[in-house]
Amino acid sequence: MRPLALSLLLALLATLTASAADKPNILVIYLDDMGWGQPGCYGGKLAPTPHIDSIARNGVRFTDGYVAACICSPSRVGLLTGRYQARTGHDANSNEGKNPENKNLLPSETTIAQRLKPLGYVTGIFGKWHVGATSAEYLPANRGFDEAFGTTGNLGDKMGFYKGKDFIPDPAGAPITSPIYAREAASFMERHRAEPWFLYVPFNAVHSPVVASPEIKARFPDLPRAKQDYAALISEADDAVGAILAKLRELKLEENTLVFLVSDNGGASPLAEMNGLRGRKWLLWEGGIRVTWLAQWKGRIPAGRVLETPVIQLDILPTALAAAGGTPQSEWKLDGTNLLPLLEGKADKLDRDTLYWRFGVQYAVRQGDWKLVKAGLNQPVQLFNLKEDRNEKDDLAAKQPEKVKSLQALWDAWNAGNLPPRWEDPRWNDGNNKNDPEAAKKKAAKKKAAK
Repeated sequence: MRPLALSLLLALLATLTASAADKPNILVIYLDDMGWGQPGCYGGKLAPTPHIDSIARNGVRFTDGYVAACICSPSRVGLLTGRYQARTGHDANSNEGKNPENKNLLPSETTIAQRLKPLGYVTGIFGKWHVGATSAEYLPANRGFDEAFGTTGNLGDKMGFYKGKDFIPDPAGAPITSPIYAREAASFMERHRAEPWFLYVPFNAVHSPVVASPEIKARFPDLPRAKQDYAALISEADDAVGAILAKLRELKLEENTLVFLVSDNGGASPLAEMNGLRGRKWLLWEGGIRVTWLAQWKGRIPAGRVLETPVIQLDILPTALAAAGGTPQSEWKLDGTNLLPLLEGKADKLDRDTLYWRFGVQYAVRQGDWKLVKAGLNQPVQLFNLKEDRNEKDDLAAKQPEKVKSLQALWDAWNAGNLPPRWEDPRWNDGNNKNDPEAAKKKAAKKKAAK
């Protein structure tokens, strides 16, 4: 090779190497059914969560962090696409009811992995997929993920495991999956340490079944059996988060990795710690949609901050894209926003001030401190000032009719741009179920007064 050509080749290789080094790794840890108040950094007391708490200590903890859905599958659609799942009518879980072939993430939608691959990223998922897997074409390996392993849905749902483009038998160790996913994630980081990677680790924990290793249960000898089991489930998930973070440190990648840790929806278990929030999973009260929401990027995000700015899991895709040097296109119609200026302390607020929710017949909108919510077919539309009443006990709808009218108009205009739900779930209607103790108390008081 001629000296000039060799020099040009070496210069090109150096440029490519520098370009790859400039791109941060992106790690998204998605917990399942973790109550807002469960981690220690949110006031949880049932089980210590030192590794989850370390992300808050080394980065940002959001008090008003949200997801766009109060159940698993729609929440994951929003995370993966950066778009409200209502845009494609994905209001219910992918495994509900008949005709499952209509319940996959639509092929027309582009995932975060597919957005990052053109920017030079190797992509991996190790964990719960749950956005449809009626055939291999809908598995993660066909949606932008270079490496993929985990469950197609919930453990025990007869949906099974996948690896690459294949469905596989349950692996050794299942249904205790948190340690398995941590090992796979660590291996992925090790093998791709020299190139930018995107890693998505959606845990099955702390969703049922409530299972944990005997040695983890032994940490809680004084708790009654049910609490011991649930505490161990949380603790084993936290250990797995710790193993992933330890691998980052071992590989000296902490300062070049943007980390998010978010729960897919509010707590489901009666033992989930909600820190006073009304409602739980399956409802659009704060307890169903306000979640653990943490971010860390050592050296870029100032440590130890607590922010009250409302954020949502839809923001992860545009934030990751911005960190990777990409630019979203208008035709993508993303609903999330880039959080980097806020995370880095370069901005103290976002341009966006309104968030929306639709869960079948349930709906909600938050603008500023005000939230309008209809949390069941037979529930009235209610209005709350979340700054003064985070736990949604004082309905102000009758006192603030103009605010109700303006928020309803906002939601109606937003919903006009969505598809109707592509299939139904009867639990949409259940606004007075066991996941809403506040409504149950009012119902009991009304019944008592009528006697």
